[in-house]
Amino acid sequence: MIVLGIETSCDDTGVAIYDSDNGLLADCLYSQIDIHGKYGGVIPELASRDHIRKTLPLVQEVIVRVGIDGKALDGVAYTAGPGLVGALLVGASVGRSLAMGWNLPAIAVHHMEGHLLAPMLESQPPEFPFVALLVSGGHTQLVQVEGIGRYELLGESLDDAAGEAFDKVGKMLGLPYPGGPHVAKLAKRGRPGKFVFPRPMTNRPGLDFSFSGLKTFTRNVIAKQSRADSTLDQQTRADIARAFEDAVVATLAIKCRRALEQTGLTSLIIAGGVSANVQLREVLRETVLGQGGKLFYAQPRFCTDNGAMIAFAGCQRLLAGQQDDLEIKAMPRWSLETLPAVRGSLVPRQ
Repeated sequence: MIVLGIETSCDDTGVAIYDSDNGLLADCLYSQIDIHGKYGGVIPELASRDHIRKTLPLVQEVIVRVGIDGKALDGVAYTAGPGLVGALLVGASVGRSLAMGWNLPAIAVHHMEGHLLAPMLESQPPEFPFVALLVSGGHTQLVQVEGIGRYELLGESLDDAAGEAFDKVGKMLGLPYPGGPHVAKLAKRGRPGKFVFPRPMTNRPGLDFSFSGLKTFTRNVIAKQSRADSTLDQQTRADIARAFEDAVVATLAIKCRRALEQTGLTSLIIAGGVSANVQLREVLRETVLGQGGKLFYAQPRFCTDNGAMIAFAGCQRLLAGQQDDLEIKAMPRWSLETLPAVRGSLVPRQ
């Protein structure tokens, strides 16, 4: 089965074609960072407008790369949520219209299921069951995964997501948007232990997260360490970035260890934009190996939003006989636990 995938949930326009027999055939991604960077964050209306401008050209590009006609596809998958409602409507409208025009089945895909399944695009995909840490700009969740559509939410952030906290701390430190990668880069020059930040909600039982207080703690440290002109010297900025990153990574690792112990599982996958953080990968690898388990994650280009994960997730559901009617679906809030299960999950070929 050959499926076109369209991702427009936030500020990245991603389009890909996935073949259940031959793996990923083509993918294209357009980032809107240059548009939103000057505002310090995503402007929903601008995101929607740019998706309108870029989605169809990217669809045409992947079709040309693969060398097939649109009617030769077997289905269309599009992100229906969660995300920015205007951005979702663009992708949903394009995807549903293309499917109707080509007389193909269409499937609305859950954005976080796409992230959760992204590591299965790798040459050594994880096997069910496993624990998934979904960590991005909009979500921080721990999920027990028994199969596609068989999800149990173990814990989630009660306020800011980890990626959102990274971006806001980046702004506090005067770094460009998005702050996450820039904070991580700056943290490499920081001195370990110069500042010690709290590990929020690790002093109590449970698997929920909270990063709002950590932001406030960071703000207070910056204020205390600032010079008379309200600026920081370069080394202090790097030390604060290091302390913040260490705190987030340690918090995530503690919660992941608890989740593995609670479920009795040994496999952990990490997915979402923050899963590209090198420090997080290294610490979680040590955590999982210490419990005799394995860590899985996608290559960096499939950690952030992309069309490949949507094409893959949609392909699994279309192969299982699931498809949607002509209704255009856009759900800004959508629980993973409400998704129907897929019996007999596939292992992709590379």
